[in-house]
Order: sequence, then structure tokens, then C-alpha cells
Amino acid sequence: MNAFACTVSAAPRPGLMALEEALSRLLSGVEPLAQTEVVSSFEADGRVLAEDLVSALDVPGHDNASMDGYAVRIADVTAAAGQALPVTQRIAAGQFGERLMPGTVARIFTGAPVPEGADAVVMQEDTEAGEPAEGRPTVRFKTVPAPGQWIRRQGEDVRRGAVVLAAGQRLGPAELGLAASIGHDRLTVIRRVKVALFSTGDELVMPGEVPPEQMRPGAIYNSNRHVLRALLRRLGCEVTDMGIVPDQREATVQALREAAEGHDVILTSGGVSVGEEDHVKPAVQQLGGLDLWQVGMKPGKPFAHGWVNRAAGGSRCHFIGLPGNPVSSFVTFLLLASPFLRRLQGRNDPAAHGLPPALEMVAHFDLPRPDRRREFVRVRRNAQGGLDLFPNQSSGVLTSLAWADGLVDNPPSQPIAHGDKVRYFPLDALLG
Repeated sequence: MNAFACTVSAAPRPGLMALEEALSRLLSGVEPLAQTEVVSSFEADGRVLAEDLVSALDVPGHDNASMDGYAVRIADVTAAAGQALPVTQRIAAGQFGERLMPGTVARIFTGAPVPEGADAVVMQEDTEAGEPAEGRPTVRFKTVPAPGQWIRRQGEDVRRGAVVLAAGQRLGPAELGLAASIGHDRLTVIRRVKVALFSTGDELVMPGEVPPEQMRPGAIYNSNRHVLRALLRRLGCEVTDMGIVPDQREATVQALREAAEGHDVILTSGGVSVGEEDHVKPAVQQLGGLDLWQVGMKPGKPFAHGWVNRAAGGSRCHFIGLPGNPVSSFVTFLLLASPFLRRLQGRNDPAAHGLPPALEMVAHFDLPRPDRRREFVRVRRNAQGGLDLFPNQSSGVLTSLAWADGLVDNPPSQPIAHGDKVRYFPLDALLG
């Protein structure tokens, strides 16, 4: 049986770098962006906070009712023992009432400040109307409340002076609401990472350029361009789409020169393997250098990282080369490029430091002939709480990614039998 407790540390094939070592080298060379900009909190979704957000007030700013009902003195309700008490004031949200006098209650609504003297709120469902007395409505209580019942205390959400959001936090709907709750309509964020994206390959055709019935033999539609652009934008990057570069050395060199100017990262797909028509690797080495090439994983062995020297000032632009096969490109982006870009963004989440924690799941499939490399197989959770395997694990089968909701991280040469515990990465955890 395949024990989940085993670590995925078996040595990769000779000449290939282990995934953890590749991640470590990749992330150690990243200097987070320092440039910032101020944006409206309405436009800050997905941005990365550049400085701690400190609250200048308590939230809530006063004790308030969390239910529609009646603000009471518990001693009065206890003493009345089912007798009606007079309602002497009505307090709506945004209004402050008077001090609650003994023997009286206040009609109160959700969010309204609790009047001084009250020590509980009874929701209206636990009350019934009594006979009017001296021209005032009265109310009878079915239960005796506990101290503090249905009262939200001042500062129970946020205390004045507290760091509400830390620098490096990626802002989502909840974070933006929290920033608004302490009065921030403008936020200082890290500027977006600028990425130049292009694909290589004479076989590539863009959808819409040629109808399917007129495709020349050997041509394929460029799916990577759509996948990678969407992944980059989901991470909050500013993407310059530089199209398709032909399989020519000089064209590749020229594309890299142009891409290096005004961008932080060049991201390519295809051309980083060892074939005679793979020109990206030597072109990068001509203009800069490579410090990482070929990782011991399947899919995705021909992953590359390096740099291209910019013509102006001698500074460097990061280069990331992904494999050309669509599944390989997708998986290496999630496992290697995404942590790199998060680190460059200055994010403080765990995924900016490597792979997120894997979940322990049960395989409802057999994998009797594992690969010699560490393999990431496409799976989907089923109604029984286990994982099903997509039947075709080829690196060219894009339907497997549309079907899958996660990847199983399987050690080299490790067969999987039905019922084994396996390491599972949800795609959602890798995509965000």
C-alpha cells in the first residue's frame, strides 16, 4: 500500500533537478517589487497591500444590538416574572437613546446603540405585547435573558490601533470590506507585475484566423496563449501579449529583446526543450543566462528560469520558459511560475514560499505503472469522498484539466492501488 506518510523526496532522474530544489532556487532569486501606487478601495480587488493597515477606531464603535427586540435590565425582567413592562423609548440604527431607567425597556433595532443601563437584548420573537399602560405600550417577556445576550460589544471586531491587514496581504472582497469598515477609501498597493507573454512554434495558429476545415496539415490552435494569459491575469499581473514567434533563432532573440524592455518577467511556452527547432534556450543564453533548466517532474520537465539583460541600464528581466504541451505548461505554471510571481508581488501568503500543504485523500483508482519522475496526475473528487483518475494522462490532453479539480502528487516509481492514501492539491489552492 502507498503510505501517505512517505515524503516525496526520492531522487529525480539523473541530470534533473528535484522540484523542491527548483522552487528553492527560483524563489531565493526573487526581490519583491518595491514600487507602489494608491488606488481606490473600489478598484483594489486582487491587489497586494504595500503597508500595514492600522485602525484609528473601534469596530463596532459602541455596544449595539445584534437583533431586533428590546433592550432590558435583566433584574427587571426577572422581577417582573411574566408581567408586562412599559416601553419608554424607541432606538433605531444611527440613533442614541437615553439611559434606561429601572422598570422600563427600550424598543431597539439591529445595529442600534444599546442604551446605558441595559445589560441584555431580548429578541422580539421571545416577547408578546401587553396592555397599554398610561398611554405607553408594554411588553411581556417569555424568557429571562443571559448577561450580554444579543449585544455586540464595542471593539469586538477591531480595536483602535490594531493592525487589521498586514503588508503583503492580497485583497479580496472580505479584506476590502474590512478596510472600508475602518474608513479607508484609498489603499497603497504594490504595482502590478508586468509580464510579456509569447508562444513559439511554426505549427501554431490563433483561433479565428483560420476555420477548422481550412487548417493546414500539422497546424494546431494556440491554446496556451489563452490559458497563460488567464492565469497571469488571475494572479493580478499586467500582461502584454506578444503573440506567436516563429521557430527561428533571430526572431526569438528579437522577441526577447523587445519583451525585456518595460517588463518584469518574460513568460514563454514552447522552445525550451532539446530539439533542433527549440530556439528559446540558446536565445536566452545569448542575451542573458539560465540558472534553472529541466525539473524532475511529469508533466513539465523542460521548465526554465533565467534572465535577459535589458539594453538600457544593464538591468535584468526575469525569464520563465514553460513547456509547449498544454498540460505541461499549465502544471508547471501552477507549481513553479505561480509561487515565483506571488513572491515578486510581495505577497505574504504560504503559496509565495512554495507549494501549499497537500490534503490527504483516498485514491479510488489504480496507477500500476508509475513514471520514474515525480508525477502530478489529474484527478477529481467524487461523491464518496475519494478521488477519480482521468483515464488519459497525456500532457497534450487539455480536456483532463477542464475535467479535473486537483492534482495527486505521486513520488517517482510509486504505484497507487485503490484505497491508498495520496497527496492531493486542489486546483483552487494553486490558482489563487
